[in-house]
Amino acid sequence: MNEIMRIDEYFDDVETTEEHKGYRYSVREALTIVILGSLCGLRNVRQIQQWASSERVKEFLQEHFDISDIPCYYWLLCLLKLIKPKSLNRCFINWVQSFLPDGKESLTISFDGKTIRSTGKMESHESPMHIVSAHLADLGITYGQYTVEGKSNEVPAMRELLGLLDVSGCMVVADALHCQKETAKAILAGQADYLLSAKDNQQTLKEEIEDYVKDEGLRATMDHYSSCEKQSGRIERRAAFSTSDISWLYGREEWPGLVCIGAVNTQFTTKKGTTDEWHYYISSRSLTAEALLRHTRLEWTVESMHWLLDVHFGEDFCRVEDQNVQENLNIVRKIALNSVKAYKENTKSKNALSRIMFDCLLDCEKILPILEVGESSV
Repeated sequence: MNEIMRIDEYFDDVETTEEHKGYRYSVREALTIVILGSLCGLRNVRQIQQWASSERVKEFLQEHFDISDIPCYYWLLCLLKLIKPKSLNRCFINWVQSFLPDGKESLTISFDGKTIRSTGKMESHESPMHIVSAHLADLGITYGQYTVEGKSNEVPAMRELLGLLDVSGCMVVADALHCQKETAKAILAGQADYLLSAKDNQQTLKEEIEDYVKDEGLRATMDHYSSCEKQSGRIERRAAFSTSDISWLYGREEWPGLVCIGAVNTQFTTKKGTTDEWHYYISSRSLTAEALLRHTRLEWTVESMHWLLDVHFGEDFCRVEDQNVQENLNIVRKIALNSVKAYKENTKSKNALSRIMFDCLLDCEKILPILEVGESSV
């Protein structure tokens, strides 16, 4: 039980919007109940409260977490509303940092935003909440997040999130929206390297790289690596090219730390035909073509986390009209996904995440080994 208490203690320091004297229920107990219910794959607070109120779960909570009283749905919602999301996010980040592996220099951190569509109907919001997440792509776990109103605020949100995280030594990857000089500067300030996609929002930069790469003679001088995968009647061919010879690149001095450019050509072949796409990149790290291809593919792992939030937890259908509750539930779901993914990796389980969660729902004792994974989990 030492590991359980150690994990639990990371969330002791959550701050509340007002003083709560406890009475029969504490904020910590409410948060614990919601985290455990989310580990069972439950989609909303009402389901979690109903689950926690069953006799077998009440016995489990009393025995292992010293929780003797289960708040009703209304009180559980009120207690979640009291928690300041920024303080919960800090606790979440500290928890993740506690079990990161040594020598994380090889890790790729992908930044991307997700809009919670149901929040667009909240009276206090002109547009839906948009949450920017940092995803440790190699490990498949979320590192932290930052919430803004509307996707148009995603660029400054990423910079704010960078300031909350220890990204030193990592490779930060992001899509073309974040191909900005100020963002590159913020990444370097965190002692990390960047790999940013250059598209039409940086038209001159993109065209310069494109002209260089599509010149067959010049492309032949670049480092090259290719891969081919076949699955379900679909053939994926990828070819990557990189070079640190960028003395010819116009405006390179304006990009802090820029030392390398690259390109990835992707071809997808199905019965309907073949698609052919080129993507262009800039980086502050001198990359081989193989490393470039690996990092660019890892960039999209954050999408699988967003998919799980939508499909498994039904996040876009959450109708709670309180921003604190919506943000806190988003963090709790990421705590659950991180824990289950770490458990799956540590145990080499071949079961899907949903299967592991459903097993916890059927037998709450199976939650314990997931929480016990601890520091050696990743």
